[in-house]
Formats: sequence, structure tokens, C-alpha cells
Amino acid sequence: MEHYRRWLGRAGENAALAEELQSIETDPAAIEDRFYRELEFGTGGLRGILGAGSNRMNVYTVAKATQGYANYLLRTCSAPSVAIAYDSRVNSTLFAQTAAAVFAANAVAVRLYPRLMPTPALSFAVRELGCSGGIVVTASHNPAGYNGYKVYGADGCQITTAAANAIQDEINAVDCFDGVKAASFDAVLAQGLFSYISEDTVDRYLQAVSTASVLPGEIPRDVSIVYTPLNGAGISCVPRCLQAHGFTNLTIPEEQRDPDGRFPTCPFPNPEVREALEVGLAWAERTGSDLLLATDPDCDRVGCAVRDGGGYTLISGNEMGVLLLDFICKLRTQQGTMPANPVAVKTIVTTPMAEKIAAHYGVELRNVLTGFKFIGEQIGLLEQAGEAERYIFGFEESYGYLSGSFVRDKDAVNAALLICELFAYYKTQDKTLVQVLDGLYETYGCYRAALLSFTFAGSAGFARMGYLLDGLRQTPPAALGGRAVTGCEDYLKPHAGLPASNVLRYALDGGAEAVVRPSGTEPKLKVYLTAAEPTRQESDALLDRLSAHVHAWAGEKA
Repeated sequence: MEHYRRWLGRAGENAALAEELQSIETDPAAIEDRFYRELEFGTGGLRGILGAGSNRMNVYTVAKATQGYANYLLRTCSAPSVAIAYDSRVNSTLFAQTAAAVFAANAVAVRLYPRLMPTPALSFAVRELGCSGGIVVTASHNPAGYNGYKVYGADGCQITTAAANAIQDEINAVDCFDGVKAASFDAVLAQGLFSYISEDTVDRYLQAVSTASVLPGEIPRDVSIVYTPLNGAGISCVPRCLQAHGFTNLTIPEEQRDPDGRFPTCPFPNPEVREALEVGLAWAERTGSDLLLATDPDCDRVGCAVRDGGGYTLISGNEMGVLLLDFICKLRTQQGTMPANPVAVKTIVTTPMAEKIAAHYGVELRNVLTGFKFIGEQIGLLEQAGEAERYIFGFEESYGYLSGSFVRDKDAVNAALLICELFAYYKTQDKTLVQVLDGLYETYGCYRAALLSFTFAGSAGFARMGYLLDGLRQTPPAALGGRAVTGCEDYLKPHAGLPASNVLRYALDGGAEAVVRPSGTEPKLKVYLTAAEPTRQESDALLDRLSAHVHAWAGEKA
């Protein structure tokens, strides 16, 4: 209540926030939800619901985080500089300008994209322009009511745990009203205290993406494609990239073409879920297209559906990951461009089928913690050893892919091009991607996966999530879905050189597995299930049994 009353008195200059605070004056639960904690600053930066309060995304929490990050840069760098990008979400432009003004007031040099750009273009700009760090204002694939603030280091990766902790210490020391060096964006613009990132940088980014192309020139590009940016930043780069590589039969749904943070036709703009693709699927049906691609608002994830018989089949992140891994290995081997001692990287929650494919092609596969920054970190380690060319591909089950070292985060522009090339390659062989995937299953085993997410909103939900995880550690399950648990790994304990992480992994009889972890960006508990039976039907049946068991454990009906 003390925090609430202080905000009520100090946030009056912002009419929208003041009105929201006044409207909850007699609602203790609403006050508690906005003020029971501050937005946590982690390796993914900030992410939260738009609104008033310390547990919301607003100009005050953004300014406070920026002041803390500026203090960290001033303490650890000489002549620090940052690059800034933003997507189409509500207040993204405002938050980017707020951050730019705070950095400028702290004598941190600012390079700002003048229009919305994909997250990977920010990772590229940080490295290309020699910046000390960077931020992207985005909440990625969260619903329209969210926004966020991703933070990057000088290597173009999202920041490490150690850096996040150090920045959090700096943020904690900042008062959001009295501790921020204030300046208006218009003032720093008039004084020339920052510069815009030029179109030349965008050109160089797209040229770098082009270097990851693997499709031979003689293969026809006559693929009919529907591409939807889901009203996000992908419109800035994806069409241009695809058309430059000969994929010119491109249709963009009118209602999802233009940037719009309300996402009016897709309230949950996550290309992992079918609902987000419904408009694109309708356009694909109408135009008779071969392929549907959809990128999330900051264009670092891409979803896909392919024509299969009389309808369209969605390809999951795990499925597309193994398709692309096999495709890249196959074509680079055929073309003689496979490096010596090649390396691919995936996260520990991503399908173990990748290990079988990598072994077939003689590729070293590295497993890292969840978060693409850990894949980027592996590229950095190879670069430090003078071996960046050994990296050929990295992916995670959450629809993130990268096949080059030019950025250090998942890249949906790069991935969209690769998917189109993959489709075109097999189209010349009269194969659909579903048929290609079935062939991989026959060769390596039918690895099928499911992701269960349980939302725990508010302070009570946060406590419930902790209770469930504590219970697993105190009383480990002996079986899941009728399959005996044959091993348990707790990643809070030292494990194969990985940083400690709140993750539990259960190996089950027959090659199945279950991985449990809290989301790092949402109030959710996530459970990743894998079945590896001889057929799709058997694997899917096992997934159903595992899912029912997990739902019962979480107290929800399957």
C-alpha cells in the first residue's frame, strides 16, 4: 500500500497510469498484483503486463531498468554505447525512446533503428557497430497485453546470468522516480545526443543472412508461399530476403501485413499455436499455396504449415529443427562445404532425435540450457578459438533456428529462407515435408513431443508453482504414464559444466523423457514430453498417457 500510494502521488504526469491507479483504489487484490514485487530482471531482461505499478511494464519501470543498465555499462566499459530496436507492440516505440533518452542523459552513446526491426537485426547491429550492448523492446510471442525489454551484451548474445545479476543489483539501487537521470526524447533528439542506425546496416544484415543459403542455383524456386508477419517486425526483412533469393510467389495477408500491437486478428501472436496461423491458413487455402510461414512480432521465431493432401499440416519446432539439421548436413556434405569437425547445438528440452541425425553425419552435437543465448554462447566459444566456421546449425523446440554466426540469437529471417529452400529442394523430388519427416522417423526412430504449459498468475500462483517443484525434488516420481523413471537429473546441481538452472529431467523406460522447468519470461510451469516408440500412433498414445499424468499432478484436467 505504501508503494501504491507513492505511485498514486508521483505518476500523475502520466494520465493513463494515473487513471489506472485511481480505478483500483478500492481493490486490494489489484493493488497487490501490481505492487507485490518488482518485475524481475533476468537473462531475458524484463517482461510483463502493460500497466501501472512496479510489477508492470511502463515508462517508469523501463526508465529504472535502463538507468541500472547504464550504470552497469559506465562501470564496466570505457565510452559505452548501445544499439536499440523495437517491434510493433503497444508502447514499444515509446519505451525505445524512453530508454534512448535515459542512456543519452547518462552519456551512453545510442544507436537507434529508425523503424521497427527484427530482434536478430539488433544482435547483428551490436556486433557490426561495435556497441557495448543493446536492447530490443518486445515481449516476443506473448499476448497483446504484454511488453518487454531484452538486453544484449557486446557479443550480440542476450546477457549471461552473471551480467543479469550485476545489472539487477544496479537496478535495485535506483529509485524509479528520483534515481533516473531524466531527459525527454525530443530534447536528446534536438541536441543530437544519439544517432539512427543507417539502412546500410540493414543491407549488411540481409547480406549476412544470404551467406547461409545452401540451395543450389539450379533448383527451381517455384514455391507458392503465404507469409504473415502477424502484424509484427518481420515485414521489414522477411519478404525482401525471400524475394532476393528467387521466392517471388509471395502472398501477405492484408489484415496481418501492417504493424499493429493490438494484434486484432491474432490476440496471441505465437506461431507455435494453430490459432495464430488461422488467418494465414485461410489465405493459403484461398490461394492454393504450397507453404505457410508465420513469424512472431519480433521475428525471431517462425512457424510453418505445408500442404498435405487436401489440407495443411503444421510442422512443430522439433520437427522443423530435425528437418533443417538433416537438410543442412546433407547439402553441405554434397557440396563439399561441410567444415572439419562440424558443431550443432540444441537445448536440453529439444528433441533427442537430433543426436541421432548429428551422429549419422559426424557432427558434434552440444546440449545447452534452455534459452538461445546459450547457443549463441557456444558460437562465441568457437569464435574465440578461431573456429567459428565449425558451427553449422542451432535450434530449440520453441521454433528458434540459426545457421550462421552472423548473429547470436534465433533468427526467423534466416530460418524463413532455409525453410523455403528445404521445401523447394524436396519439391523437385515430389516429396512433401511430411513425407520427408516420416522418412527420418523410419531411419532414426519416431520421436514425438508435446509441451504442456500451466499458468500460475499472481502471488498465489507464483507460490503454487514453487510448491509443485519443491514437491518433485522432495518426492521424485517412480513412474510417469505407466513408464518407470530410470533416471533423474536436477540441473540445480552441477551438471556437465552447465550453469545451475531450475530444471528437472526424467528419463523413462523405452527412451521417453519428461523435462520440467518454470518459464523464464511468463508465470508458467512448462513440461516437455518426448516419446520414442516404433510408430507415430504408439508414440502419440504414450504422449497422451504422459500428458494425463502430468495434468493430474498439476491439479488440472487433461
